[in-house]
Amino acid sequence: MKLSAVSLLLLCSFACANSVLATESTSECVLPAGLREEISKNFSHPKVMVLDDLSENARNLFQKDHAGQCPGLVKMDFYGDGKPTWGLVLRTGEQTKRKAQLVIARKIADTWEVRLLETTDGTPVVWSERPGKYKDVYGQKTLRAAHPVIVFCGYESWAILYAWTGSAVDKVWLSD
Repeated sequence: MKLSAVSLLLLCSFACANSVLATESTSECVLPAGLREEISKNFSHPKVMVLDDLSENARNLFQKDHAGQCPGLVKMDFYGDGKPTWGLVLRTGEQTKRKAQLVIARKIADTWEVRLLETTDGTPVVWSERPGKYKDVYGQKTLRAAHPVIVFCGYESWAILYAWTGSAVDKVWLSD
């Protein structure tokens, strides 16, 4: 009887801990006011990529390098104008037929300017890196970024870096 009570207590503790972790995995993935509505106008059934969407390996890799961050949402000064700008990975479909879209959204006054940068299959993640000089995986292209950049990454497969050049968004493949 005591063993059953201890087992039940351990099981409940484990379930509560998992519940907290599941909440934490999405708590960093909350869109700022008004952006969810704007995204819903422009994209069909959008959901921000969260840790639970990733495979165990991808989740471990993301958490190792970006602990406490959302794999589908990153805030940065992408355009260098100080306006709130977010990089988002929106997902649609189920795991085996999942599509992902990389979107950049910038708040200008009371409206959101939303731009689709890329669409792919699978469950990629997003993060930001510092301004700097970036070379593509083939050594053929160099991109000089004056502002923070966006990295769009399908773990163990590919990674693309996007930067604002002052007049357009440019990209380099970091891995392929």
